[in-house]
Amino acid sequence: MVHRVGHWFKSSYSGGTGTECVEVADLSATVGVRDSTRPDGVRIAVGHVAWADFVAGVRARR
Repeated sequence: MVHRVGHWFKSSYSGGTGTECVEVADLSATVGVRDSTRPDGVRIAVGHVAWADFVAGVRARR
């Protein structure tokens, strides 16, 4: 899958019910994170290194 800058997407591990998902987007300088059920709501931005560390930590705890 190719991720375009600014394109929001959900994890392939999402439950599919639409009630417990976050979306992320590559925003060039940062990674954006938002609640998929409230796309116009609060968004946070984290650095790419911090996001990669977070994802690696989640994967390590499977």
